[in-house]
Amino acid sequence: MRGADVGGGWNNTEVIGMSSFWNALPTEGRWLLSTVAIQTLGRGMTLPFSIIYLHEVRGFDLGLSGALMSLIAVTGLVVTGPGGTLIDRFGARRVLIVGLLSMIAGCTLLAFATHPGVAAVAVVLIGVNFGVSWPGFNALIASVVDGEVRQQYFGVNFALVNLGIGVGGIIGGFFVDVTDPGTFTAIFLIDAATSLIPLALLLGPLRRVRTQAEHDPVADAAGGYREIVRRPAVLWLTLLTFLSVFIGYGQLEAGFPAFARQLAGVSTQVIGISFAVNTAVIVLLQFAVLRLISGRRRTRVMQVMAIIWAVSWVMLGAAGLLPESLTAAIAVIAFMGVFAFGETMMQPTIPAIYNDLATDRTRGRYNALNSAAFQGGAITGPLVAGLLLGAGASGWYIAIMVAGALAVGALALVLERVVPAAANGAAAERSEELDGPTPASAESTEARSAGG
Repeated sequence: MRGADVGGGWNNTEVIGMSSFWNALPTEGRWLLSTVAIQTLGRGMTLPFSIIYLHEVRGFDLGLSGALMSLIAVTGLVVTGPGGTLIDRFGARRVLIVGLLSMIAGCTLLAFATHPGVAAVAVVLIGVNFGVSWPGFNALIASVVDGEVRQQYFGVNFALVNLGIGVGGIIGGFFVDVTDPGTFTAIFLIDAATSLIPLALLLGPLRRVRTQAEHDPVADAAGGYREIVRRPAVLWLTLLTFLSVFIGYGQLEAGFPAFARQLAGVSTQVIGISFAVNTAVIVLLQFAVLRLISGRRRTRVMQVMAIIWAVSWVMLGAAGLLPESLTAAIAVIAFMGVFAFGETMMQPTIPAIYNDLATDRTRGRYNALNSAAFQGGAITGPLVAGLLLGAGASGWYIAIMVAGALAVGALALVLERVVPAAANGAAAERSEELDGPTPASAESTEARSAGG
């Protein structure tokens, strides 16, 4: 069931205001969006404090605690590929239900884990959910909304996710106490409880949403990962996604705070404020950015994002030149604000391109590729940051981040030449397709056909 069928056909609709956007959503879309911030509240309460819980409360070695945290991402990466195939075969709803049950079990188990083996089982269960939730929910969203509304949905959803995680982090920071293990047990149980909300939606209001096409062995075989990745647009988009996360999100929990503390010499309070600024910028500016990018080529938006991120890394590098000063503190906070502005351009565009390239039969696998590229960047980013900063190569670290941001812009330019115009989000280009393909769009169509 496609979004156009649900809502009456919005493929060429440009939704500008919040009220217009909300009115354009079908009932299923409103259910999904209205509960996002509450769903992520529990995750926000546990995310910043999980390693503190494992190390300081349960007494696990710091190295072991870090390994347990990385096991979540590794499990998610392993599960993502098979999860995408299962989504296309059995539907996103069924796979998400399994993932959410795994999340509930994992959080509950982790709340009482006093042995590393129990904690390992818990984080693997959480990782299973991470591996299927991204492609699953993206496939579900793409089945409910279409066209310009879909791009805006991804952007608004991202802002609400940040709002929930940000508020949850603030609540968790005031509530938890390392001298009282019960406070940590409580936040992990709250995290498990908030997963009951999307589970209730899938079993109730969204139980009739269908994401999978009718089973066809021949067509299913033609839509395998090998055939999908052979499409030039998918290959370049996946490389762009990986690099964007590597120099972006992959640095926020490791490279950035390490540089800010060791090189810029700022306090933990300044780092905390910078993360709050990051969340505030996303929540306050996301919808304004959506209005600005509406009807524009998504690849051009990503080029602008790349420039903004390059500037943000230069600002952080400048903070390292004036350590332990007010200027350094301002530069660190400004880095996160400017970086967040770039984030508001990334999240509406990349998932929208993946889903516009996909068909109902392959949507789960396309979103799984998106998720795998994201998780790959999130895993390798901290590793490279640790090696460079640990070796005292802070200058090279900033240079690599700036060069990586500029490379994202170059990849977006290459992607623009091979991606179908309809997937690139420009309304004017869609009109050209109705009149007849241009040489560039004809080449893109040929590439798409070659990929199955």
